[in-house]
Amino acid sequence: MSKSENFESLESIHVTFRKIDKHSGVPAYLQIVNQIKAKIILGELRLGMQLPAVRDLERIFDVNVNTVLKALERLKYERLVESEQGVGYFISGELKIDKEAISELCNVIKKVKESGIDMLTLLTIIEEVWKNV
Repeated sequence: MSKSENFESLESIHVTFRKIDKHSGVPAYLQIVNQIKAKIILGELRLGMQLPAVRDLERIFDVNVNTVLKALERLKYERLVESEQGVGYFISGELKIDKEAISELCNVIKKVKESGIDMLTLLTIIEEVWKNV
């Protein structure tokens, strides 16, 4: 059975991707890579699932088709997706992250949000802590 005969519907996943922030300073293709990796980590994209078509991803992320292809090539290089000629791209790898670590991170983020720290400040703090740990 080919992957195209054995993939799950991704209709619900289309709405969970965000448009690329063209003013973030992070290259658009890396933002796409990071969003797909996050979906893999959180279990929303699982082994064997088919990604939306390249043209659909172009519309979802609001970027040029070449940007989508560059992101998919990066994910292929990292062995997280593979392509099937004429069919599409499929999740082919996993990013294993300790569920307990994710749970602890969620708790920390809740506390940070409750204390009124905004996301940009939090990212700056995380970056500084990361450098020093």
